[in-house]
Amino acid sequence: MVHSVRGVIARSNGAPVEMETVLVPDPGPGEALVAIQACGVCHTDLHYREGAINDDFPFLLGHEAAGVVEAVGSGVEEVAPGDFVIINWRAVCGQCRSCARGRSQYCFATHNAQQPMTLVDGTELSPALGIGAFVEKTLVAAGQATKVSPEASAAAAGLLGCGVMAGLGAAMNTGGVGRGDSVAVFGCGGVGDAAIEGARLAGASTIIAVDIDDRKLEWARQFGATHTVNSRETDPVEAIKELTGGHGVDVAIEAIGLPETYRQCFEARDLAGTVVLVGVPNPTATIELPFIEVFGRGGALKSSWYGDCLPSRDFPMLIDLYLQGRLNLDGFVSETIALDEVEEAFHKMERGEVLRSVVVMD
Repeated sequence: MVHSVRGVIARSNGAPVEMETVLVPDPGPGEALVAIQACGVCHTDLHYREGAINDDFPFLLGHEAAGVVEAVGSGVEEVAPGDFVIINWRAVCGQCRSCARGRSQYCFATHNAQQPMTLVDGTELSPALGIGAFVEKTLVAAGQATKVSPEASAAAAGLLGCGVMAGLGAAMNTGGVGRGDSVAVFGCGGVGDAAIEGARLAGASTIIAVDIDDRKLEWARQFGATHTVNSRETDPVEAIKELTGGHGVDVAIEAIGLPETYRQCFEARDLAGTVVLVGVPNPTATIELPFIEVFGRGGALKSSWYGDCLPSRDFPMLIDLYLQGRLNLDGFVSETIALDEVEEAFHKMERGEVLRSVVVMD
């Protein structure tokens, strides 16, 4: 059986998105059909629309989603029809050299559904991050659907599918933030604020938010920032050192992806401190650091990819914290919108007016 549903398509580089009829097949072996309930509008989708990821147009956009499993193919044991799931883009293989070493969060062979979703004329769609969730139903590899408590709000839970998980994990997993640590987060959009929330959850005593927008700095305080620095007005490195007794922070997190702010993170950390890059850089960007400082400061320079998360481990735990009132996922939802409002949501995101617009299905 083929399911005819509405979906948001990017046909060509930079063109406004379109609502189209999408044909979604029943799940084959190892696949799951998910009825989408909510999907966040993430910057990665805008990158796809503008050809910054690749040029495999047309794209079926959307990937930061939660919904209910409708059907599964043969051999699927992870989920069953009726399960409430968060969709992830790292279905681990369990067999590669990383998985074999017990490091499944770094799986080198993650996978997606094998059957294509198409337009009515048969044109195959490229689903964003192997998901494609700006659609009423989508087809994913079963390992991409992580079962969590159905008591969670779909609009909030789905955000763990990408940006919020990336930020939380940058602090809690990659950065290893611990009790009493000092942390600075450069860039207070959705990912940066999630890193602030993660540092708070991990027990950091000093959390310094850095941005050039006072509105975003106010948002950062709502997620646990103890101090804010407007780097348009103040040298952030000097301000951070002043707030930490002249030493710098234990963990500096860069959530923008710019060489200039990465260099500031490098200079704002204490001896043996850690720098975490979670912002996505332009592929052409380069950075130059004093080699003696790399040696002399010690510590670690790390990159965080999807917050070094393992969805099967992290999603249920984080949803439990959310339901206990300890994780503020609702705070990331700036607005809920209809499926046909995605294009305007992209513009709001570009203007910095929202943390997340979330599509909620009728």
